[in-house]
Amino acid sequence: MTKTKIAILPKIKTLSAVAVLLLLFGCPQKLAPNNYAVKRVSDGDTLVASDAAGKDIKVRFACVDAPEISHGEPISKASNKNQFKWGNLAHQRMQQLVKQGGGRVVLTVTDTDRYGRKVSEVRLPNGTFAQEVLIREGLAMVYRPYLKNCPSASVLEQAEAEAKKNRRGVWGDSKFVPAWKFRNSDK
Repeated sequence: MTKTKIAILPKIKTLSAVAVLLLLFGCPQKLAPNNYAVKRVSDGDTLVASDAAGKDIKVRFACVDAPEISHGEPISKASNKNQFKWGNLAHQRMQQLVKQGGGRVVLTVTDTDRYGRKVSEVRLPNGTFAQEVLIREGLAMVYRPYLKNCPSASVLEQAEAEAKKNRRGVWGDSKFVPAWKFRNSDK
């Protein structure tokens, strides 16, 4: 073997070791600026997340309205019981989705509401659109008064039409009252 080949051999071994380490451990991925850690899911269409600096932001899901959960109201009343049943299912499903996303969501903020919440389209890091999942499963409804500000309106309307046709979730419950009507009723 020539002296040149002998001098290159240690360098090849070092580069090979580095390549193996990169394959085993991967390169650190930088999170997108709109990728947030979820602190808690408040209900089927609201959550609290924190940004890279640790600042909490309240998020209201754009373009949908999920059934209500109990906020101290008596559950014994029939209309409350029905609403809260679907609200709890929507809440649980959203918690499952967040867990599936590793506790992170990607937000596309479309507005800020009167309570200071960031109105956002919510996706998991793998691209799963949370609002679409909830609507397709009949655990939320398209909220038409704000649909004009929704970048994915057609996707949500199509998901709702499918859920309605197949009587999924709230669409199969003849006693269900849409959340916006429930909030405005005397309960």
